[in-house]
Amino acid sequence: MNILAAVDFSPASTILLNALPAWTSHLSGKLWLIHVAAPEPDFVGFEPGPVNVRAGVAKHVHEEHQELGREAAALRSKGLDVTPLLLQGPTVATILKEAAKLNIDLIIMGSDGHGAMHDLLMGSISRGVIQGAACPVLIIPNRPAVAAQAPPSA
Repeated sequence: MNILAAVDFSPASTILLNALPAWTSHLSGKLWLIHVAAPEPDFVGFEPGPVNVRAGVAKHVHEEHQELGREAAALRSKGLDVTPLLLQGPTVATILKEAAKLNIDLIIMGSDGHGAMHDLLMGSISRGVIQGAACPVLIIPNRPAVAAQAPPSA
């Protein structure tokens, strides 16, 4: 089974990362840990900014890359076959494109923990992925007690 777990380094991602071993240990297969970094400013239609702005973005992406590597190593130490992926672009479209490219069978995401008003105004990454995915999407709640529960046996 090919599994794609999306993280954004928020508190919901921490809960997701802690729950992944329990949720994926009974599924044999490959796990890809994906983080979608913010796109470069000129990618979204703006003129390229000053060198210091671009350097700041590059530094931030480098820090995210290191964090993703640490999280993948921690999951490997728990026996998971995991490959970290850091991509830039619009979050939902990038996750869906990578899921199609990797022939993903299951996408796992943490809930963002925002309320209905935030989703109404800003949209929801998880909702966008659910609506566009060609495979099942598992949402791990942003509540440690619920996320820590073992998945039902098959």
